[in-house]
Amino acid sequence: MATTKTQHNSRGTATAAPSRARVESPQEITRDMVEYITEYARQKPGHAALACIGVGFVLGWKLKPW
Repeated sequence: MATTKTQHNSRGTATAAPSRARVESPQEITRDMVEYITEYARQKPGHAALACIGVGFVLGWKLKPW
Protein backbone atom coordinates (compact mmCIF):
# COMPACT_ATOMS: atom_id res chain seq x y z
CA MET A 1 0.00 0.00 0.00
CA ALA A 2 1.52 3.29 -1.06
CA THR A 3 1.44 6.18 1.34
CA THR A 4 1.32 9.81 0.36
CA LYS A 5 3.20 12.80 1.73
CA THR A 6 1.73 16.28 1.78
CA GLN A 7 3.53 18.94 -0.23
CA HIS A 8 2.65 22.59 -0.63
CA ASN A 9 2.64 24.23 -4.05
CA SER A 10 3.41 27.89 -4.81
CA ARG A 11 -0.11 28.98 -3.83
CA GLY A 12 0.22 27.43 -0.41
CA THR A 13 -2.36 24.70 -0.98
CA ALA A 14 -1.54 21.15 -0.04
CA THR A 15 -1.07 18.49 -2.73
CA ALA A 16 -0.45 14.78 -2.28
CA ALA A 17 2.81 13.36 -3.60
CA PRO A 18 2.99 9.56 -3.86
CA SER A 19 5.88 7.88 -2.10
CA ARG A 20 7.90 5.07 -3.62
CA ALA A 21 5.77 1.98 -4.16
CA ARG A 22 6.92 -1.34 -2.74
CA VAL A 23 7.85 -3.88 -5.42
CA GLU A 24 6.21 -7.24 -4.81
CA SER A 25 7.74 -10.55 -5.77
CA PRO A 26 5.93 -12.86 -8.23
CA GLN A 27 5.16 -15.25 -5.36
CA GLU A 28 3.38 -12.50 -3.40
CA ILE A 29 1.40 -11.47 -6.46
CA THR A 30 0.36 -15.08 -7.13
CA ARG A 31 -0.62 -15.61 -3.49
CA ASP A 32 -2.69 -12.40 -3.51
CA MET A 33 -4.46 -13.43 -6.74
CA VAL A 34 -5.30 -16.90 -5.38
CA GLU A 35 -6.58 -15.32 -2.15
CA TYR A 36 -8.72 -12.84 -4.10
CA ILE A 37 -10.19 -15.52 -6.38
CA THR A 38 -10.91 -17.81 -3.43
CA GLU A 39 -12.70 -15.01 -1.56
CA TYR A 40 -14.70 -14.10 -4.68
CA ALA A 41 -15.72 -17.75 -5.13
CA ARG A 42 -16.93 -17.87 -1.51
CA GLN A 43 -18.98 -14.70 -1.95
CA LYS A 44 -20.41 -15.55 -5.39
CA PRO A 45 -20.28 -19.32 -5.96
CA GLY A 46 -22.67 -19.19 -8.92
CA HIS A 47 -20.56 -16.72 -10.86
CA ALA A 48 -17.39 -18.66 -10.07
CA ALA A 49 -18.97 -21.93 -11.25
CA LEU A 50 -20.12 -20.36 -14.52
CA ALA A 51 -16.66 -18.90 -15.09
CA CYS A 52 -15.06 -22.32 -14.54
CA ILE A 53 -17.52 -23.99 -16.91
CA GLY A 54 -16.87 -21.31 -19.53
CA VAL A 55 -13.09 -21.61 -19.26
CA GLY A 56 -13.35 -25.41 -19.36
CA PHE A 57 -15.55 -25.29 -22.45
CA VAL A 58 -13.21 -22.96 -24.33
CA LEU A 59 -10.09 -24.91 -23.34
CA GLY A 60 -11.73 -28.24 -24.19
CA TRP A 61 -12.83 -26.89 -27.55
CA LYS A 62 -9.43 -25.38 -28.44
CA LEU A 63 -7.30 -28.23 -27.08
CA LYS A 64 -9.27 -31.19 -28.48
CA PRO A 65 -6.90 -33.91 -29.66
CA TRP A 66 -8.35 -34.38 -33.15
